[in-house]
Amino acid sequence: MKVLFAASEAVPFIKTGGLADVAGSLPPALKGQRVDIRVVMPLYSSIKEEYKAKMKKIAEFDVDLGWRRQYVGVHSLTHNGVVHYFLDNEFYFKRHGLYGYYDDGERFTWFAKAATLLGKHVDFKPDLIHSNDWHSALINLYVKDFALGDDWFQDIKTVYTIHNLKYQGTFNPVMLGEVMGVSQDYFHEDGLKFFDSVNFLKAGIVYSDAITTVSESYADEMKNPYFGEYMDGIIRKHEHKLSGILNGIDYNEYNPGKDPHIAVNYDLRSLKRKKENKTALQEKFGLPVDGDKPMIAMVSRLVDMKGLDLVAHIFDELLSDDLQFVVLGTGDKKYEDMFRYFQDKYPDKVSARIYFNEGEAHEIYASADMFLMPSKFEPCGISQMISLRYGTVPIVREVGGLKDTVVNFDKATGEGNGFTFENYNAHDMLFKIREALETYQDNEVWREIIKNGMKSKNDWSESSKKYKSLYESLIK
Repeated sequence: MKVLFAASEAVPFIKTGGLADVAGSLPPALKGQRVDIRVVMPLYSSIKEEYKAKMKKIAEFDVDLGWRRQYVGVHSLTHNGVVHYFLDNEFYFKRHGLYGYYDDGERFTWFAKAATLLGKHVDFKPDLIHSNDWHSALINLYVKDFALGDDWFQDIKTVYTIHNLKYQGTFNPVMLGEVMGVSQDYFHEDGLKFFDSVNFLKAGIVYSDAITTVSESYADEMKNPYFGEYMDGIIRKHEHKLSGILNGIDYNEYNPGKDPHIAVNYDLRSLKRKKENKTALQEKFGLPVDGDKPMIAMVSRLVDMKGLDLVAHIFDELLSDDLQFVVLGTGDKKYEDMFRYFQDKYPDKVSARIYFNEGEAHEIYASADMFLMPSKFEPCGISQMISLRYGTVPIVREVGGLKDTVVNFDKATGEGNGFTFENYNAHDMLFKIREALETYQDNEVWREIIKNGMKSKNDWSESSKKYKSLYESLIK
């Protein structure tokens, strides 16, 4: 089985969000399932030179964008046993960063079209192309459109994964002919039309053979208007081909037993050593050193979606308790300023790191006692999975992938790996945090919750099997 996996970003080459983690870890897991899977992504100028130096140019061709012919250079590199193709066009991708340019619609139309045609130029005829998010969604349309006049495309199947419904790629309908080069016949309510715009994500939903999203709960949630981002109607129309497959995390990258970023390595058999990471972090972040004082952490974008308005509402009240709070991340200025204010007000309780650093993120996962994720919506989330892996007990809202991975602790049965609350309400959250703080005082019970979390299975082994099964069902 031959699969081409198209994504706009992938670790370790370049990353802005969770898509890169998936594109970096799912293909190697599928390779281990004996799938001949190859990854295609743009060749950004900001990819590190250490990777560029290892790439080999293997092909070049042109794609038509409306009346223009645009160059495609194909560079190849094998990483983690997976062949990666990097598509080069300096006009579109020799820029700072990945997204946010006036011509993003044209840039990623070029990428989708070039990725669709790639197999004809590198001697790789895929049985299936798996695209992700709006940046590569047009692949699903192009496979169907090209098949009308080219037999080479007629038996290629497509899978489209929605990582976050909020980001859709909407553009002026003039794109259809002038850039995309497809018929106006596609511009209707059951096609690309979204109000008065062309919607790339909608192309993925409508023209793919199967749709997946990143957790079972999110697959249900996106069918209702609250979570549906005005796309719930078309999703319900195509729900017969929709499934939720939970993302995983790379257990080699996130492994407290071997993590080079943390002060002291530990595992289930040496849990006492976890506390040494806390004292090291307290020293580094200027907090009073006390291994027994409960530490709550957030590693997050500081935006409304992540439930920061709930935190803002009760933060003074929470900080009246005997605890420490560590936050790492950037986002909306009002939340950045809020955490700086509370750090100044409570210097012995709050450490606000208003930037992002991957190594420090690992240190925080390994050091904190509790990890707070009160998200308004969360398609999958990986921070709660990482915190479970590191024995840091998650406190989350029951939504999306958080609901699918964190089980509320039950004192009666001893089951559960975290603390959960249902309503998007600041004091419901505060009540649950205080329940966790109270439970923390019982060392024996707390240790059992940590063990339950560290035994949770959130790697790619099961999810990759589900993807392989989906691929096989389409190809057969």
